[in-house]
Amino acid sequence: MSSTTLPLLFINLGGEMLYILDQRLRAQNIPVDKAKKVMNDIITTMFNKKFLEELFKPQELYSKKALRTVFDRLAHASIMRLNQASMDKLYDLMTMAFKYQVLLCPRPRDLLLVSFNHMDAIREFVKDAPSILDQVDNTYKQLIEVRLHFPLCTPILPRFSCLYFFFPSHFQMYTPMSSGEFQLIRQTLLIFFQDMHIRVSIFLKDKVQNSNGRFVLPISGPIPHGTQIPGEIRMYSCTGDESSTLLFNNAANYAPAVCEGSFELFGDRITKLGTNMYSVCRPVETHMSGTSKLLAQHTKVNLAPNPLAKEELNLLAELMGGLDVHKNADSGFRVNLFATDEEEEEALISRPDELSYGFINIHATKDQTANAELAKIMGEFSESQQSSDQSPSISSKGDDLLAMMDGL
Repeated sequence: MSSTTLPLLFINLGGEMLYILDQRLRAQNIPVDKAKKVMNDIITTMFNKKFLEELFKPQELYSKKALRTVFDRLAHASIMRLNQASMDKLYDLMTMAFKYQVLLCPRPRDLLLVSFNHMDAIREFVKDAPSILDQVDNTYKQLIEVRLHFPLCTPILPRFSCLYFFFPSHFQMYTPMSSGEFQLIRQTLLIFFQDMHIRVSIFLKDKVQNSNGRFVLPISGPIPHGTQIPGEIRMYSCTGDESSTLLFNNAANYAPAVCEGSFELFGDRITKLGTNMYSVCRPVETHMSGTSKLLAQHTKVNLAPNPLAKEELNLLAELMGGLDVHKNADSGFRVNLFATDEEEEEALISRPDELSYGFINIHATKDQTANAELAKIMGEFSESQQSSDQSPSISSKGDDLLAMMDGL
């Protein structure tokens, strides 16, 4: 398992999410100013500097449920609201689109070109917002450039405290990686997507996906850059000289390799994988395959919500009397990823409970007494925190990616 896979997974899934939301905002005739605000708010949160610093640290992939929670919060970072069925469909489309791109990558290294295609499109979304554009450009640099961290330093000689030797903790880069390292990233992604077999109407109509939710891989077309068309076996002697050549029929219609895509900040990526497949408006539907339904039955224990946790949140909701939970509620709007509300309700009913992620609604009541009591309790916490600042903390809010998103 590669410890550098999470940033690429997050960026590519986030790019697919923005493609889908952009298409639905236009299809539902949402006013331009509101649609632009939604896209800008989500991209601002997605490329928050502190959030990405945490994301780019070498770490194992998050579980499917934890990653779904991250994107649920990301999708609701603005005034737009999605109900459960639409959020389920959104996540299904995101994951299946990126899974298809990972499977079709000619070379493992081309995963970076797919990521750059998503980044290029995101950059186009915020071309009129310079501050957000800077955030996106900084992420480009994190993907391309070498980053050195020097958290540890010790004096070279005890008597010369002004001379220090720095110990770099790790490198974080992608372009200089070897083919083997990219293959490990690709294998980690394929393991993550292994049991996801959601049928998507676009893929079914283009005949790149079977009715069981599995993709059809082509056996023709351009070969990967730096390789030769199959059909020739060379024999070598013990001295390393070519002794004979055997030709065979590869039974496919391969074409010579095209030029390599650009790995720079600006350039032609060549590959179309990772570009917006929703640019032509057409309905997109998702259906659970039999394999996914069977898998859901086996994972029922892991995905079932904890009722005790829900009760604790409800108790917290009662205490937090005057907090405005739904910010910008007056100007908010709901986006439907289905053609009609009836289809959305039907999808919610027909989806297996084990694969649905329920929402907990917190209803805030304006109780001044409760507010005063809560403020008093918070003040006591603040005093106790100041007295314990000298002791090292086991964990902090910034250490948890999900908790950090709550703070954005």
